[in-house]
Amino acid sequence: MIGTVLGDRYEIIEKIGEGGMAYVYKAKCRLLNRNVAIKVLRDEFVNDEEFIKKFRRESQAAASLSHPNIVNVYDVGVEEKDGMPIHYIVMEYIKGNTLKEIIREKGKLTVEETLDYSIQIAEALEHAHKNHIVHRDIKPHNIMITDDGRVKVTDFGIARAATTSTVTNSSNVIGSVHYFSPEQARGGYTDEKSDIYSLGIVMYEMITGKVPYEGDSPISVALKHIEGEILPPREIDNTVPIGLQNVIMKCVQKSQFDRYKSASELLQDLKRIKYLGTESFMDNTTIIESPTQIMPMVEDEDVEQMKAKNNKKKKKNKGDGSLKPILLAILLAFIVTGSIALGFFKLKDFFVVAEAIVPDLRGLQVEVAEEELAKEGLKLKVDKEIYNSEFAKGEIISQRTEAGQKVKKGFTIEVVVSKGGNLVKVPNLINRNITEVDAILSEVNLDEGEVKYDYSDTVEANIIMNQSPDPYTEVEEWTKIDIIVSKGPENKPVLMPKLIGLKESDAVNALNAFNLKIGQRDEKPSDEYPEGYIMWQSIEPGVAVEPNTSVAIHVSSGPEEVPEEEEENGGNANNEVPFNLDLTLPQDGTEIEVRVDRIQDGVRETLHDKAHEADGKTIKIPLKGKLDAQFEIYFDGQYKETFQHPDR
Repeated sequence: MIGTVLGDRYEIIEKIGEGGMAYVYKAKCRLLNRNVAIKVLRDEFVNDEEFIKKFRRESQAAASLSHPNIVNVYDVGVEEKDGMPIHYIVMEYIKGNTLKEIIREKGKLTVEETLDYSIQIAEALEHAHKNHIVHRDIKPHNIMITDDGRVKVTDFGIARAATTSTVTNSSNVIGSVHYFSPEQARGGYTDEKSDIYSLGIVMYEMITGKVPYEGDSPISVALKHIEGEILPPREIDNTVPIGLQNVIMKCVQKSQFDRYKSASELLQDLKRIKYLGTESFMDNTTIIESPTQIMPMVEDEDVEQMKAKNNKKKKKNKGDGSLKPILLAILLAFIVTGSIALGFFKLKDFFVVAEAIVPDLRGLQVEVAEEELAKEGLKLKVDKEIYNSEFAKGEIISQRTEAGQKVKKGFTIEVVVSKGGNLVKVPNLINRNITEVDAILSEVNLDEGEVKYDYSDTVEANIIMNQSPDPYTEVEEWTKIDIIVSKGPENKPVLMPKLIGLKESDAVNALNAFNLKIGQRDEKPSDEYPEGYIMWQSIEPGVAVEPNTSVAIHVSSGPEEVPEEEEENGGNANNEVPFNLDLTLPQDGTEIEVRVDRIQDGVRETLHDKAHEADGKTIKIPLKGKLDAQFEIYFDGQYKETFQHPDR
């Protein structure tokens, strides 16, 4: 394959990998002058029509996805080389390593790395699932990690095309079976929760360095997914945070109903662990509250009763001597001191104010943060919203009261919320050459999105005809700009019209209508076609030809003139007598080649060889020969019959 050019555009440079379904090559896109990755289907799949049909449909669906954590699919194509079809997918070329390679190199990943990669994978799944695309083959081999630590999930939707024979017969699929959900192993219905199960297995491998199930064959591993129990990660490594273990174990539940309902729900828990602390997530559904004791509330009724008692005491003390208040104060101090020593003083319940510990809200969506604060008896106030490319829109960037501080219940935490990346104006790319796009977009911190090509009779090739978003609209930084590029005028093949039997002027009009033209023109005598009518064309009707193709024609000059001497003598100097052969043609709607040979004086000569429409009509063929001559008729080169000169 090295050196092969696919689609008149992608030049194969080197082989960079292979899997159970395809070989992966690095290629150069000659049109856009950039490197791409091309997956070429293995030979064993190219004759499976059902597989190819699903493969193309799923690949085209995956091409509709646009997310920073999903490898872009640029093109899907097929062409024939050496008599064999080559089915291929053109994708974004990623410089980096697979997650599998990273796990092998490091043995296992840190908690921080596991959470970071898991969040990015979950965000990719969230986007795909919202677009009704299920991956079905999430595994570390299909997850690329760029040199700057960004996750890129590849092969979206392609696994769906695989037949069951792929699972049972291919040794290359062993890697996939280790991450199969139970329903996949059973060949049952798969959905978004199947991807969540597989991601749980990937998380398990990242944090422990091993997959939960091993076996001698793909089938034995698949059976363990259906029947076996997964050993919790902390039993392999007790340093694994309990919160992370609980998330993983919820992902890998046997029943789809017991797993996370969606990638969004899983993503929320992963972010809680990352931003609120790994040990705060203690069970499968809730975060354990702080151990700070919640003091009982002082009711209004208790306050009024207390006021009434105090007023009664004041009135009673007004009539006493000046010594009584002093004695009572001494007595009260003694009682209070004694009560404290004995542990019976309960008035603190009315005067001690409940406190709460401020959680870390950074990275949480505002709605999630409000829920977390409400659990602590706290409130949230958005102080301001600013553009920030490091935090998604609606996520909290910072908080005025730092995490870990103690505040009174009911206290309001002020936060700064992200409005997303900085807004930039989209440049006008229309009427610019495709080669200029990268430089124009990178200058204003935007990315090139999907590039589509279409024919145009007014815009020359490689010039941009349209874009989305529209020019001069404001978008977030690094938004992808989709463009439509002209392929120039479309040269669709046209079908050659039937010219035989038409007047020459009508034939010219017919050719003009199909953007064709007359080439060489000759006049020939004919007893079948009147003068000025087309009797022969060099390209048969119905043949697909390129526009502007020339077709040669023969135009009838009318019946052949018979010399006067022949008319008078009833023949000629060679004693050849002319006559007309009345020949009835078959009626099947096709064209038939009629040939008449004359055998005279031991010499065979073809007198008539023309194509006629097999319409059941009788045609006249002018012939001549000596009275002892024999004539043979052939249809499409097949002998039909022999006859004598009719005047014999």
